[in-house]
Amino acid sequence: MGKPDTRRIDREIRQTTRKLEAAQGRQMWPLTGRERRAILAAATSGSYEVARHRSGARSEEKADTAWNAATTRLQAEIAALQVERQRIVNEAATAKAAKTSKKSSGWW
Repeated sequence: MGKPDTRRIDREIRQTTRKLEAAQGRQMWPLTGRERRAILAAATSGSYEVARHRSGARSEEKADTAWNAATTRLQAEIAALQVERQRIVNEAATAKAAKTSKKSSGWW
């Protein structure tokens, strides 16, 4: 039995890591529709407040909260994928150990 096949999950981890880096750089493409709407709504209300000569601080806080929620979601996805990868590796190691112990006990 060879190495466990983790290529698919490794690819998912790489893609999600790229998404996290993009979200930390304030790029919109890795966000879900709900997150995009929240950020655009905050930007829109902030520009309205500034046009009315009021403070846009509350809108900035809303946008920061939305960005933080997106990065937290992506970090949780990466953690879940890494746990799943470790589970696959552990299952393969258990199967290999069982196969090896079966062979060694068969000689007696």
